[in-house]
Amino acid sequence: MSETTHDGGVAVSDRPSPDDGMTAAELAAKYGLSVSGARPGLVEYVRQLWGRRHFILAFSQAKLTAQYSKAKLGQLWQVATPLLNALVYFLIFGLILNADRGMGREIYIPFLVTGVFVFTFTQSSVMAGVRAISGNLGLVRALHFPRASLPISFSLQQLQQLLFSMIVLFAVAIGFGSYPRLSWLLIVPVLVLQFCFNTGLAMIFARLGSKTPDLAQLMPFVMRTWMYASGVMFSIPVMLADHPGWISDVLQWNPAAIYMDLMRFALIDGYGSANLPPHVWAVAGGWAAVVAVGGFVYFWKAEERYGRG
Repeated sequence: MSETTHDGGVAVSDRPSPDDGMTAAELAAKYGLSVSGARPGLVEYVRQLWGRRHFILAFSQAKLTAQYSKAKLGQLWQVATPLLNALVYFLIFGLILNADRGMGREIYIPFLVTGVFVFTFTQSSVMAGVRAISGNLGLVRALHFPRASLPISFSLQQLQQLLFSMIVLFAVAIGFGSYPRLSWLLIVPVLVLQFCFNTGLAMIFARLGSKTPDLAQLMPFVMRTWMYASGVMFSIPVMLADHPGWISDVLQWNPAAIYMDLMRFALIDGYGSANLPPHVWAVAGGWAAVVAVGGFVYFWKAEERYGRG
């Protein structure tokens, strides 16, 4: 505090200021100031994400459109790429290695194509998630928004791509004698559960990839190993019939195999409940809930660090 003297000068008063002795943090709290870029509470963070829902959808659609904009076939590559992969796997595993043992071609080909399409959904979501922050640093540093918008948007992009590809998947199923039936309605909850799982996984790898860009170079090898261990090209219990039973059980309970089996059960005639592990729906829901919630919280905890040097 200060006071004016009779001769116009300024003298310092001995009376203490109300703010004397307060720390910077206490002063900030008193006057309603907060740290720039500080992480909001979890509930507030969810509210901010909901407020950016239109941005998330528009960003995913823009990325999907731009993905094949320079290719002559454009969006057709969304379908052509997994179909070509399925053709290669059929030539190697179906014709040369006889991985269709016990099925017959009318079941094995839809089995294989379904596996490729469903696993590609997870694989693409994870790969996009790894680069969600590190590949968009300009956007992250220039604008203030909940960073989880990016991995969620990329997962949504992959879901839209899969939905477009489902037209071909339906055509393949019908072409080999699996006609529409009530079980096809189960495709919707399967996709919802897998989308939740993929989004949680994308957020986990988005945080890891934000500090370790080289992770993007390692992930193709990890995903390829996961693909071979998930029964994309063969039936796990049939192929491992001569091995200890626990190996088959472990591989069947991994989430990629779970979601593929559920989709095959819904889509393919002759691929009945006998091919599904017990309580498979509960396990699918458990994987989706644990990874989605855990991945979201794990990503949120580093919110204030994304985009920093």
